Amino acid sequence: MKAWLFLPLTFCLVLTAAAQDAAVTNLWQFRLPDSGGESSPALAPDGTIYEGTFHGWLLALTPDGKLKWKFKAGLEIKSSPAVVADGTICFGSRDRKFYALNSSGKLKWSFATGAWLDSSPAIGADGTIYFGSWDTNFYALNPGGQLKWSFATGGIVDSSPAIGADGTIYFGSHDRNFYALTPDGKLKWKFATGGEIIASPAIGADGTIYISSTDGNVYALNPDGTKRWRLHTGGYTSSSPVLDANGNLYFAVEQFSLSPDGKVRWHYDNANPISTSPAALADDQILVVTRWSRSGMLSTAANTLWDLPSGYGFCGSPDVSPAGVIYVTDEHRIFAFQPLTNAAAPVRSSWPLWRADAQRTGRVQK
Repeated sequence: MKAWLFLPLTFCLVLTAAAQDAAVTNLWQFRLPDSGGESSPALAPDGTIYEGTFHGWLLALTPDGKLKWKFKAGLEIKSSPAVVADGTICFGSRDRKFYALNSSGKLKWSFATGAWLDSSPAIGADGTIYFGSWDTNFYALNPGGQLKWSFATGGIVDSSPAIGADGTIYFGSHDRNFYALTPDGKLKWKFATGGEIIASPAIGADGTIYISSTDGNVYALNPDGTKRWRLHTGGYTSSSPVLDANGNLYFAVEQFSLSPDGKVRWHYDNANPISTSPAALADDQILVVTRWSRSGMLSTAANTLWDLPSGYGFCGSPDVSPAGVIYVTDEHRIFAFQPLTNAAAPVRSSWPLWRADAQRTGRVQK
């Protein structure tokens, strides 16, 4: 069994299989029609779960794990779906199209770009939809699917955008720059790093923007684009950071926790990279899922509440309902788990989950 090292903690509790059964229940699991990709589940306010697959299916499941409908795109869906306030489901596909479906699974519209769409969309307060493409452009669409504007970068844009409280849109590019755009598509500023930016940013309650780059650094930027601090980790990740109620930062480069001023609070070593994002839950719990090293492991920053045995290879970032139900995908299934004790909703913070909220809007929480 791999030994997990927490700093500055001096112990680690790993439960036996019997203890795991007593600590968590698998409410249901749904077999995917093909392989799971890197798309992460999104949760609608009515409890419907949406998930994309490797062969291009967008699935809608009932809260008890039954198939409601499925929609076929042309190629793989790596983009995580987002749920708009009116119930529309938006996502991109590697067939070069961006899709909008109604809550019954019928196509409302599609928008063609020049290359793959791996960037997960962000939804503005006014319903504007933002996403990037491998064609090096960043797009803004009206709720009806018409192009509002596009912005050209010097590289692939598979980083998923984040929207600040003032409507500023933030995203990274393979051209090694991090961009801030106004809602009408004008450049506010850009910040150069030493490597491609593939991870999605997170935004603090004070407007600080947190990003990671393949140059092995994590950056905190002020709203005006100046550097607040930089931490060299030596690794890189496609995982997006999340924040707890105190503004502490958690991200998956050897699983670091940082204070808002960039000081290391703790970390543990992991032999394999983690591409999924953690989730910050109430009662000081941090949820982590892994693809390797016991395949699936869910823990707090302080000790392991429970973990999952070998055989699970989670490839999507978890979503969590207000009732504390955890939705996560492996290569073949969607699972709904719930701890029997310490079940907790996402913490009230500016960015507690991948894409900020359970609907995956990519918009900072107030």
